[in-house]
Amino acid sequence: MEYDEKLALFRQARLNPFDRGEDEDRPQEGKTPLQHATRPELFNVTRTPSSDRTMDLGLAEDHFSRPVGSLVASDIEQLKLAIEECKKLILELPEHSERQKDTVVKLIHLRLKLQELKDPEEDEPNLRILLEHRFSKEKSKSVKQTCDKCSTIIWGLIQTWYTCTGCYYRCHSKCMNLITKPCVRSKVSHQSEYELSICPEIGLDRQDYRCAECRSPVSLRGVPSEARQCDYTGQYYCSTCHWNDTAVIPARVIHNWEFEPRKVCRSSMRYLTLMIPRPVLKLKEINPLLFNFVEELVEIRKLRQDILLMKPYFITCKEAMEARLLLQLQDRQHFVENDDMYSLQDLIDISTGRLSCSLTEIHTTFAKHIKLDCERCQAKGFVCELCKEGDILFPFDSHTSVCHDCSAVFHRDCYYDNSTTCPKCTRFTERKQDDIPEEKKA
Repeated sequence: MEYDEKLALFRQARLNPFDRGEDEDRPQEGKTPLQHATRPELFNVTRTPSSDRTMDLGLAEDHFSRPVGSLVASDIEQLKLAIEECKKLILELPEHSERQKDTVVKLIHLRLKLQELKDPEEDEPNLRILLEHRFSKEKSKSVKQTCDKCSTIIWGLIQTWYTCTGCYYRCHSKCMNLITKPCVRSKVSHQSEYELSICPEIGLDRQDYRCAECRSPVSLRGVPSEARQCDYTGQYYCSTCHWNDTAVIPARVIHNWEFEPRKVCRSSMRYLTLMIPRPVLKLKEINPLLFNFVEELVEIRKLRQDILLMKPYFITCKEAMEARLLLQLQDRQHFVENDDMYSLQDLIDISTGRLSCSLTEIHTTFAKHIKLDCERCQAKGFVCELCKEGDILFPFDSHTSVCHDCSAVFHRDCYYDNSTTCPKCTRFTERKQDDIPEEKKA
């Protein structure tokens, strides 16, 4: 055979992965090509007797490298044909046979190669900012995620994807320019408040029978797309914007003390996730009657009030500052700032009993330091000036009362049984009178 004929056959074999150029593999005239029953060598599977079988998946001969001048479109068509051949052969081979398993592996590699050609990897930036989102390029290749924009799987092995560091919005690189929803964290930063009406529905007609977020047509009958209601906003969304995620609804907790998770849309889910640790609920103003029906709330309120009374001891105690006792409440910083603000996470933990156990333990540790372990803190205790009997008193003791004007501490029974004013306040008043010059008194 002449050199030119051999070169032509070689080029034809590289352009067509199913026609190697061998005479015995070339289909005869009048016969259908790619007969998989007579073409087992198509998948080029070899096996060795060893336990770790080395499988040649047909990639060793570099069938998919593009010669000079070839088009990507032709490679894609060839891969699609190879995938169809694999699928047919898998169905014809014996169930659970070794050859069928090897063919499945071959199919996986072909599909990955096809996806790589459709979405070629590019030099994507590590950080992209869009609509107040701060998208960071993900490095993980094995974690299975779903794109929040197109609702399809993100194949990290062959696709570039990003996650917003603020609201954890995930999407393909190719979907980023289609995003229309701004970052939820910006809303949390500028408007840290909950919708406190229970499922404030307005009806599909007020939404023009369109998704409240992407404005695509929706219907309760599922034509053209199913309308799914968000229990937090009360509005209806399409299946792309509402994945039937569930979350605890703040309005139901505050008004009904109900913690059953309800279905919410994706944007509400992200908003509630970011808001859950924020202390923005002032229960005594929103629903003060709740303390009359939930005993656990009364217990937590008393523990928080005691901790606020202990705080002055710690910030003036060197040992307490070195031991960093107040850092035991670093996850609930508002507990050392006030006693009336609650986060949604606080209320959830109160209902499960988790907060009561942890806060009681911290309260015990704080009281032990002040009353037993630290001499400096013990020296700041009080003696009841009404009866002048008993042990040293502290404002957080359960059997004491505190004067609202001078913060003096007395036995509760002595304080309420005494018909006179607070002795300490009386002394302050007398001193002020003594400091007034005689001319002004006259």
